[in-house]
Amino acid sequence: MEKENEIVEKLKDFLKEKLVRATVPKKRRIFIYIKKDALKDAMKYLVKDLKFKHLSTITGVDLGGEIEVIYHLAHEGSIVLSIRLTVSEKNPSIPTITDLIPGAVLYEREVHDLLGVNFEGHPDLSPLVLPEEWPQGVYPLRKEHELEHLREITSKKSKREERN
Repeated sequence: MEKENEIVEKLKDFLKEKLVRATVPKKRRIFIYIKKDALKDAMKYLVKDLKFKHLSTITGVDLGGEIEVIYHLAHEGSIVLSIRLTVSEKNPSIPTITDLIPGAVLYEREVHDLLGVNFEGHPDLSPLVLPEEWPQGVYPLRKEHELEHLREITSKKSKREERN
């Protein structure tokens, strides 16, 4: 785990107090927890200096009061690094990374659709996976929505389509 620990040390030196926690649970796996205002700097450093070229996905989790956004990056096909940060559920806003990793466009749209995270500077946050008629402000992966509520929304849509 020499390479993994070297990457962690470089990130600690670069991010300083903006790196909250770093763990290497096993070979080829790194978890980095950062403050939200460190996202752009961390991503730029990982892509340009540490050569993390591949973004495999961006995921999100409603923690209740906060939303965790997780960026999964690969280094030379062997080390997977996940950058984790939290945003307030009331104002879930972070900068886009599409200027650094153009492939993030669709992943950010998906997280926006399902959890309501606003990626500031994103070129197009129009719906990606939800139907166009989906009610604005209803994010299906948020804990505030019961499954029955989401079923009602989709059944109302189906009934409208049947009438037309």
